[in-house]
Amino acid sequence: MAQIAIVERKCTGCGLCQSNCPFGAIDMVNGKPELNAACKVCGICVKNCPEKAIVKLETKVDSVDKSKWNDILVYAEVSGGRLHPVSLELIGKAHELKEAVPGFKVKAVLVGDGVSAYAEELRHYGVSEIAVYDDKELGYYRADAYASCVEDYIKYCKPSVVLVGATALGRSLAPRLATRFHTGLTADCTTLILRDTTDLVQIRPAFGGNIMAQIVTLNTRPQFATVRYKVMNAPVRSDGVTGEIVTRRIPKGVAESRASCVSVVPVPPKQSISDAEILVVGGRGLQKESDLEMIKELARLLGGDWATTRPLVEKGWTTNDRQIGLSGRTVRPRLIITCGVSGAIQFTACMNGSDHIVSINTDKDAPIFETAHIGIVGDLYEIIPNLINQLKEAQA
Repeated sequence: MAQIAIVERKCTGCGLCQSNCPFGAIDMVNGKPELNAACKVCGICVKNCPEKAIVKLETKVDSVDKSKWNDILVYAEVSGGRLHPVSLELIGKAHELKEAVPGFKVKAVLVGDGVSAYAEELRHYGVSEIAVYDDKELGYYRADAYASCVEDYIKYCKPSVVLVGATALGRSLAPRLATRFHTGLTADCTTLILRDTTDLVQIRPAFGGNIMAQIVTLNTRPQFATVRYKVMNAPVRSDGVTGEIVTRRIPKGVAESRASCVSVVPVPPKQSISDAEILVVGGRGLQKESDLEMIKELARLLGGDWATTRPLVEKGWTTNDRQIGLSGRTVRPRLIITCGVSGAIQFTACMNGSDHIVSINTDKDAPIFETAHIGIVGDLYEIIPNLINQLKEAQA
């Protein structure tokens, strides 16, 4: 893992590193640069330091024999008394990926208390082997305990690729596993491609969504990637069953975890825009907060839900759970209508899998029209009220 170091005896406090940092990751404290949590270890400060006072330190990891690492492993998360839908989507993607490498199989691992029943359900999705760590000690999520169980199975089956859902649990689990194996992890992937060399091309928006980065872990294994819900296609459930369920004992250290559960407070179920079949989205083209009411009205008449882009959340018009984008939610409805949305890649990457995309914008050159199936060039303040009136008449 690389990190940036500052050699204070060489630093003159010129401030060039701070002015050239694209992430605002350098603060000048008492005339000297200090790195903050925004640092991405990109190395731009290293190149721009005239005194060579900033250096990039990299830890070299020995390359592994990639021929000993085979198959694709999916961490199957159980949440709210069911298999999380993202786990099934990852299994579907794993079946697509394995076609690139003859002999590769799809495997799954379940961790928790009472999860054995879900292993039987996974047999309907073409998984060749399902490893189960079922124990009362795993009744609630503890990062160290769950990571130890998955680590144990990875060491046993040596998968080339490990896919984890980008849920709250997955975002905690995957980095711990990648660190334990001294290998790479790409978060929030939007596209995955497996080469015949077994190298996984992990594609995700980077630099604020301005580019699509292709990341490859060339020398180490396994290759870890997290994927958001609603990005991939879930497989069709088969009536027949395949694969073997293997019950494994929990590692010794799990019961000795220093973390313990004090209390559990259930979170009331809440409707998510990710589950909506019809969405109406308001963007920067809305002039004032009260204009959201016509977005909500159109969504109600269509029997759907409403959402916004990031600028409206930053204005305080709504909350993050209504936002579509890299820092919000990923959606895949049957119909999505965008109103006054420009179509930045941060937004489109999280909704371009929708079945039907209708976009309204006054700018005929807006990037959203490159994604939309139907583009309407016009004023949303004329078009939306007209649609609302027509829907009301039709319903009457």
